[in-house]
Amino acid sequence: MARISDIIEKFIVSMMTDDEKDILEIQRNELAEHFNCAPSQINYVLSTRFTPEKGYYIESKRGGGGYIKIIRVAIKDDNDIGRLLISSIGNQITTQKAYNVIENLNKNEFISNRESLMMKNAISNSALSSVEYKNDLRAKILKYMLISLLSEE
Repeated sequence: MARISDIIEKFIVSMMTDDEKDILEIQRNELAEHFNCAPSQINYVLSTRFTPEKGYYIESKRGGGGYIKIIRVAIKDDNDIGRLLISSIGNQITTQKAYNVIENLNKNEFISNRESLMMKNAISNSALSSVEYKNDLRAKILKYMLISLLSEE
């Protein structure tokens, strides 16, 4: 049986897909009421499933007329990759977040399946097993791989 988080995520993604929109405004309380869950469950789904690494940006307005705006960020050019490097990777990145970045690039056909696999293997916990500061090194490696993909040959 699917977890409530998975169901909420699929519902939001299907709303964006059905409307063919890259921006979706929803009421947190209405969504929580629809799924018969606490608003904090909606917050959890948004903060873990709709992240910049996965190609989303969230805006939130609190209060009586508050809403949540989910924006799907399409990677179209090198400038988008530059913004992704700055906002998502930073000085440290976990394995899962790095994989999310790579999968988003692959999904948007910026990198091939083969490049995606090579990048994931290069920054995996297995590859970095003897390194003390894995997340720091992982961020540097990922940035350099992406920079090399952007640079002129």
